[in-house]
Amino acid sequence: MSTTTQPRPEAPSGSRLRLVDGDIHPAPRDLAVLDRWLPDRWRRHRQEYGVRLRQPFATTHPYPKATPALSRYDSWPPGGGPPGSDLDFMRSQHLDPLDIEYGMLQPLAARGMDERNPGFAAALSSAVNDWMREDWTSREPRLKATIAIPGEDAAASVREIERWAGQPDFVQIAMVSRALEPLGRQRYWPIYEAAEHHGLPLGLHSLGTSGHSVTGGGWPSFYFEEHQAVAMSMAALCASFILEGVFDRFPRLKVVIIEGGFGWVPSLGWRMDGLWRSLRSEVPHLRRKPSEYLKSHLWFTTQPVEEPERPEHLRQVIDWIGWDRLLFATDYPHWDSDDPRYAFKLQMSEAERRMILADNARAVYRLG
Repeated sequence: MSTTTQPRPEAPSGSRLRLVDGDIHPAPRDLAVLDRWLPDRWRRHRQEYGVRLRQPFATTHPYPKATPALSRYDSWPPGGGPPGSDLDFMRSQHLDPLDIEYGMLQPLAARGMDERNPGFAAALSSAVNDWMREDWTSREPRLKATIAIPGEDAAASVREIERWAGQPDFVQIAMVSRALEPLGRQRYWPIYEAAEHHGLPLGLHSLGTSGHSVTGGGWPSFYFEEHQAVAMSMAALCASFILEGVFDRFPRLKVVIIEGGFGWVPSLGWRMDGLWRSLRSEVPHLRRKPSEYLKSHLWFTTQPVEEPERPEHLRQVIDWIGWDRLLFATDYPHWDSDDPRYAFKLQMSEAERRMILADNARAVYRLG
């Protein structure tokens, strides 16, 4: 993690594994950048009305973040623009020093799934995808894109998936984790059917502006509360997918939980398994114990890596989840981003290290 402007130490050339980074956040210099791909009607709509999120604040988050733009102090491009908006600067600060072979782009600005106007949500998703393809992946082959969709409109989402499926620059489908309804509900199932059909994992990134609190007990008082409560929201998301029967209906569907940590996963499995013994008659569509779905259909990016006082406790957590279930992620350029040289406070074998830092992501995203 770095929020300073101090240079990061260099590792000796050729001494490390080439990485696959599961969470990099590109940003448009401003929303007008997307006008190139918006139809006239929606270009005028953006200029007149802007983006309208499902929250009280039109242009900011409900809570002040730890740093401006939620980013490291040293991540602002010298030529101007917000962090993540300059590809050359991203190369020199992130891709090259860490020897990243592939990086998964996860745009957070102008996410169609957060937009209130359904038509604009679909147009915005399409524009974001064109922007990623033309301004990012076509210029930098190390970067791979996620298909942005207006997830509350399943039919429009399927059309957008069909537009990009088979295009090698797009390797997963992006949805927010905090939607209008629990994501296991059948209103979202056409999206999952398309994802399974095309062999594209779902990349469910933390949060979203649904208007719902991140906690089950209402809106927190502090950003600190909201930030740590992400783990609770991700646990609820996984439970919804499993208990609503998504994986029984779509047995080849893969889901990647992004930027929610993973230390909570074993306890979720234990709790669901314990209740399943007495309540399984309510969910007869489940063919296996809930924890078995966690271990066969879900993957988890590592950032933010949990840091227990005793490193062996982290090993026990990973042993339960499975070493093949974790995908390394930095969360660049955010203030709490993880550096692979310092993120894991435990000794790993070379095989374990290779799985987490590269091989698991290669398998999930079918990266050469």
